[in-house]
Amino acid sequence: MPEGSIWFNLIPAFLIGGGLCVIAQLLMDLTKPSFTPAHVLVVFVVLGAVAGGLGWYEPLVKIAGAGATIPLTGFGYVMAKGALEGAQSGILGVLAGGMSAAAGGITAAILFSFVCAVSFKPKG
Repeated sequence: MPEGSIWFNLIPAFLIGGGLCVIAQLLMDLTKPSFTPAHVLVVFVVLGAVAGGLGWYEPLVKIAGAGATIPLTGFGYVMAKGALEGAQSGILGVLAGGMSAAAGGITAAILFSFVCAVSFKPKG
């Protein structure tokens, strides 16, 4: 597979992103009813933040690209990376850095949710 090939990027993204999703699904299926989807969300965001803060998530992002940044662990990673970069500005930078790093993704999620909400009629 040549390095410039789409498969060179697609396969690792699919395998790693799919693997993260399989782990989340297994957690929800095997730990019912005590471990809810909300628990999985929190655990994955925190694990992504911890792994990002320790520098363990960056190699995964370099290998998988969107397969590592799109799942919930990627959100935690982005928040931790922004907080670490903001820490150079002091304590306020730590607080604001994570939010400014994730602002584009948060804004897109809100905007697309709004467009869907006004575009479609709910059943019920």
